[in-house]
Amino acid sequence: MRSVFLFFTFLFLCFSHSPVCAQKPVSDTGKVELVQDFKIKELVSKHIEVNSKAGIKGYRVKIHFGADKSRASEIKAKFISKFPNVPAYGPIYDQPNFTVRVGDFRTKLEAYKFYKDVKPEFPSAFIVQDEIEMPSLESVPEKKKTD
Repeated sequence: MRSVFLFFTFLFLCFSHSPVCAQKPVSDTGKVELVQDFKIKELVSKHIEVNSKAGIKGYRVKIHFGADKSRASEIKAKFISKFPNVPAYGPIYDQPNFTVRVGDFRTKLEAYKFYKDVKPEFPSAFIVQDEIEMPSLESVPEKKKTD
């Protein structure tokens, strides 16, 4: 919703404060001089700043929730020792409990596959929908054709 508001504000500023012909050729060198209000540059930089921090909707596996913060820290340390390549988040205070969530999964199926690996070590684990960080895209090696 915030990005839509910023977009329409940007359009409003573009058309209300700038001249009708904002671009004019400088010479025959192919360069164009852009004449714009300084507020447009500020608005664009603010838009980039706001949207660069935004996560995407996805899934995580919640491996612990409880009132004891030190216990949540212990659970997180145990998880990191068992699964060092999976990001762990927490302890995060989600009133009235401290939670530990792990992983950044784009689909529920990905989260479920990981959940099955975690469940024996952390029996109270379950899948939750969350704002996740952009996971890295791994390249899958192509299969060689055998003719």
